[in-house]
Amino acid sequence: MKAWSDVCKASASPTFLVPGDRRFLINPVVFEGRCRSKKIKFKVDGTITAPSEPSKWKCINKQCHSWISFKHVDGLVISGSGTIDGNAEKWWKQGRVTALVVARSNNVQLHDLSFKDNPHMHVVFHHCDGVKISHISIDAPEDSPNTDGIHLKETASVIIEHCTIGTGDDCISLVDGSTHIDMRHIKCGPGHGISIGSLGKFGLSETVEYIHVKDAQFTGTTNGVRIKTWQGGRGHARNMIFEKIRSSDSEYPIIIDQFYCDHTECHDKPNAVEIRNISYIDVKGTSKKETAVKIACSDTVPCRDIFIQNINLIYDQSGKQASAYCKNVINGYYHGVVRPNISCLQNDKLP
Repeated sequence: MKAWSDVCKASASPTFLVPGDRRFLINPVVFEGRCRSKKIKFKVDGTITAPSEPSKWKCINKQCHSWISFKHVDGLVISGSGTIDGNAEKWWKQGRVTALVVARSNNVQLHDLSFKDNPHMHVVFHHCDGVKISHISIDAPEDSPNTDGIHLKETASVIIEHCTIGTGDDCISLVDGSTHIDMRHIKCGPGHGISIGSLGKFGLSETVEYIHVKDAQFTGTTNGVRIKTWQGGRGHARNMIFEKIRSSDSEYPIIIDQFYCDHTECHDKPNAVEIRNISYIDVKGTSKKETAVKIACSDTVPCRDIFIQNINLIYDQSGKQASAYCKNVINGYYHGVVRPNISCLQNDKLP
């Protein structure tokens, strides 16, 4: 913390260095701004690790919500050849501690680091504007609960590129207030795919919009590209393009689910988060389930303006014909070769 204090007071472009070839055991810490310099480098070449026993964590105000946090640090660059290792096997049964949180900070970069076995979500940005995440790797076992790779909330103008992510939950998740997010060259698996949502839980009004995913590879995931909303919610998920998607044994390469529920007792409700202007272009590969495309939209707030062009999905590696489920779509169109056939879409007859 003394080193951080010196860095934050410096007027040039200071660097906080975690040296290579060494392991540093730290408890939860918050690096606070606002700092004098508009460009601060936080360089991790060694390994940062956490106590293996949850009982040995020295939590801030006796609450363990996050491990390494940055707040109000504009111009932050987090990079290095090192690893952030949560050492979290015993945490997965009892708690939720996010590994790296960047909050209320603008013009932030995160690149080249490795993240491993963190207690809960690995990387979280919330209430940020102007973020670039590139060439990071995230690794946690397939059965590790709630270990999302990258999670965005109330964050705008983001680029995520050239990342390799395998976890027990969403590789990338975008929730309320995520807008103008560009993701490209993403490798995901294992995990739950790239998820928009969930949105609208407890009847909340939530929004995600202007999303672009290009060149994404899903291997052995439960979903590919997914939009999930709760019944009874409000708001919208709109203006999204998913293109050049490749699936290898994902259970649902394409899924829109306006009936999302993560517990056993769920009830029909009239309200729903609106889903509008969604495009899927050039989606190919194999599905672990026979139903490779699932578009399940609300009776009262149907999906609108769904466009699919040139998809070719087969059922498992044997090449069997896959199927599609589609319900309650208004102004749904397809163009080019679309396999499997999606009955609720019309041919747009473009030249």
